[in-house]
Amino acid sequence: MNTPHLSKTHPLSTAFCGAAKGNWQISAMHTLIGPSLPQVPCLEIVKPDALAQGPAPAWALYGLPSHLRYTTQAEKVVLDQHPSLLNKPENSCAVLIPIQKTAVWWQMAQDERRHIFEEDSQHIAFSQQYLSVISRKLYHAKDLGEDFDFLTWFEFAPENEGLFNELLDYLRSTREWKYVCREIDIRLFRSEASGLLPEVHYE
Repeated sequence: MNTPHLSKTHPLSTAFCGAAKGNWQISAMHTLIGPSLPQVPCLEIVKPDALAQGPAPAWALYGLPSHLRYTTQAEKVVLDQHPSLLNKPENSCAVLIPIQKTAVWWQMAQDERRHIFEEDSQHIAFSQQYLSVISRKLYHAKDLGEDFDFLTWFEFAPENEGLFNELLDYLRSTREWKYVCREIDIRLFRSEASGLLPEVHYE
């Protein structure tokens, strides 16, 4: 039996809106697999009810935080020792990566997905070494009936972009990522972080 979808106006829901104006400037959008999103210069992060108060964005991706689903108690202890704090002044760079996984992934039992996610791909174990410099937050979108299953949000200082790319390259090389059927890599920086905007690239 299918789980009923939650409302996009759920009190914990967040909307990531691609638009002409926003508090994050988009410096690059790369579609790695699947359909792309319309090109926009900015990203605004708002609560869904705020969308009715202004012009409609080019696109809006909805997600909400949830409990840890694949994490053991020992792994949770390590994660709790490195709380992920967003909006640090020094973290002027961000990356939004919406991800959709295949039907085969969701047809597996949870213990099968956990085995691929961690015992095989070492998603948590490898990522732990980056916790001190990369802040992150996972938003679940599948339960809202969205096209994407997850919206992954990362923040870091400009000098740590190389470390972020290193982490991302590893994750994309794992068995877990073979079940990804749609992924878009959206690079951003805070609008107030600099006066000159870098060249924008779209793929």
